[in-house]
Amino acid sequence: MLQRSWNFVEIHSKVEKLRNFISDVGKNGVVVMFSGGVDSATLAKLCKDVVDDVFAVTVVSEVIPKSDVEDAKSIAEEIGVNHHILEVKLLNDENFVRNNKNRCYFCKKKMIRKVKEFAVDVGVSCIVEGTNVSELNEDRPGYRAVVEEGVYSPWVEVGATKDEIRQIAKMLGLSFHDKPPTTCLATRIPFGSVITHERLKRIEKAESILKNLNFKVVRVRDYGDVAIVEVGREERAKFFDIELMDVVSRMLKDLGYRYVTLNLEGYGRF
Repeated sequence: MLQRSWNFVEIHSKVEKLRNFISDVGKNGVVVMFSGGVDSATLAKLCKDVVDDVFAVTVVSEVIPKSDVEDAKSIAEEIGVNHHILEVKLLNDENFVRNNKNRCYFCKKKMIRKVKEFAVDVGVSCIVEGTNVSELNEDRPGYRAVVEEGVYSPWVEVGATKDEIRQIAKMLGLSFHDKPPTTCLATRIPFGSVITHERLKRIEKAESILKNLNFKVVRVRDYGDVAIVEVGREERAKFFDIELMDVVSRMLKDLGYRYVTLNLEGYGRF
């Protein structure tokens, strides 16, 4: 496999620009919207380098797996930032539950407003989040909420891509630099299909089964009676094992799925 050639001068320049940006907008402290993913966690680490008061805030809801929350706690401890967990309820929001293409907009709005309440309580006016420029090429209704609510996106400000942020995390010696991407459980349910507590819990259990079978990147798409399993593209060969296929099929059917299928293309974003 060919190794990517990095322009380290450009990467270091972006890191310095980001630190300067944070120093400018975060003079009285910074609240970081902290999922525990590579983008927000690396951002929190860089904020901590230049600002005394940094609060890493993880917003949990019915669509966030418990394992993601535990990861966020562990990563915040590694970085050494003050970590706070806030809770919002999404399943009482009809705009979210009906699950149209703007679902993420309504979720992000509620999350940001909760974080803003926290920021007022701790006397900090600067809130940042981890969107990068690679993601701006995608349809991101949630980012529209970020802009509307006046939350800063420092990676966008300095033009950093997803791959560059991973490289920055590696240069900083952060253990999570190669952590697989995560998304909320609602993304497993197709648009137009109502989001329910029961479906979310079933998806979380199904993905936990696959993770316990040592799959690193896992998505279980919930189409009612049908579960479509996606794993990292480099992990697909594991399913050449007939016994493994039988185990996965049986365990997911025990959760209530009638059919268990495999996306032959795998999960291709990582």
